[in-house]
Amino acid sequence: MRHVKSLSARSVNAYLARSGPVWQEGYHDHAIRAGEDLREVARYVIANPVRAGLVPRVGDYPLWDAVWL
Repeated sequence: MRHVKSLSARSVNAYLARSGPVWQEGYHDHAIRAGEDLREVARYVIANPVRAGLVPRVGDYPLWDAVWL
């Protein structure tokens, strides 16, 4: 994950012609483990735009659709 975050941060900064952190401090990746409810995790992720205040409802976000809903 560290490698992915490093490469993506470099790409984003190069594209935006800037430098500095891209990833939020304190970000922790989380692998879905056997036994965890994939549907629950997917719903949490899909609701992120609502929690961030980008849209009032999940259905208002253009990329909300997923098979796990």
